[in-house]
Amino acid sequence: MKVIEHFRTIGAHRRLVRAGCFAVGLYFQGLTHDLSKYSPDEFIVGAKYYQGFRSPNNAEREDVGYSSAWLHHKGRNKHHYEYWMDYSSREGEGIIPARMPDRYIVEMFMDRIAASKTYNRGHYTDDMPLEYYNSGSPGRFMEEYTRLLLEKLLTMLAESGEDVCFEYIRTNILNRRPGTQLAQYLAHRKE
Repeated sequence: MKVIEHFRTIGAHRRLVRAGCFAVGLYFQGLTHDLSKYSPDEFIVGAKYYQGFRSPNNAEREDVGYSSAWLHHKGRNKHHYEYWMDYSSREGEGIIPARMPDRYIVEMFMDRIAASKTYNRGHYTDDMPLEYYNSGSPGRFMEEYTRLLLEKLLTMLAESGEDVCFEYIRTNILNRRPGTQLAQYLAHRKE
């Protein structure tokens, strides 16, 4: 078990998320981000499967077929879109994604940046979070607004960098009138 290495990785990741959240005004979320990773259910598994270049959850998944640490984590952290799954009230739809509040979408975005920086130490570029997002297919499990806003932020980061993206978040997402940002974005996409 790599207890010290895992503890340091969690700390480094949390510091990066905190810096990003503080930069856009999400102070409480920056302070409380990923605290469940210190719980025994997550920490022990993380230390056991620690590799340093990717999430230990992936190694646990490969070993036992699922990640108990991830199942614990996603159910306690609102910045993961998987937290926002619920049963539909309409017959036959089953489990569907719910729209995430903007502040949690922004925290999810900061989490993706921090994970890319943590696992690509010294080699990080602003297009890595978008590349990682595109390498999977999480969009099909996200509610449309949540997906569109996350993709917009990841694309803006890749094309314009953190300063421009964080300013956009501060002025157009976290300090805006409800409902205006998505309408503007959807109108822009149709052009």
